[in-house]
Amino acid sequence: MSSIFMRIIGGEIPSYKVYEDDKTYAFLDIHPDTKGHVLVVPKVEVDRVYDLADEDYAALMATVKKLARHMEDVLGARTLIKVIGTDVPHAHVHLVPFDATWVPGRTLELGDEEMKEIAEKLRLG
Repeated sequence: MSSIFMRIIGGEIPSYKVYEDDKTYAFLDIHPDTKGHVLVVPKVEVDRVYDLADEDYAALMATVKKLARHMEDVLGARTLIKVIGTDVPHAHVHLVPFDATWVPGRTLELGDEEMKEIAEKLRLG
């Protein structure tokens, strides 16, 4: 069975997409730490980031770099980069806007309209 991320990439489950290329897909986390919390995933399904083929790892990290800089420009906050890998068995990186409003361990509940607005603001490419 495919991970939830493969189902999101395939369009089976809707997402608030902010970026996509031939190797990666980035979308808003539906249980964000802060407004603008993005998940970046490779389009190949492997459990851990360090299990990715070198080419896929490089593509993932290039997208992380590109989006983190873009997020900082758009949101005016630093970007915390987290590789946790325990919640979904599919390699992924969290990009979390980090400012004075961030509270470790807290998640936000945002409505559909607010998520759409944030996704549009962060959309790249």
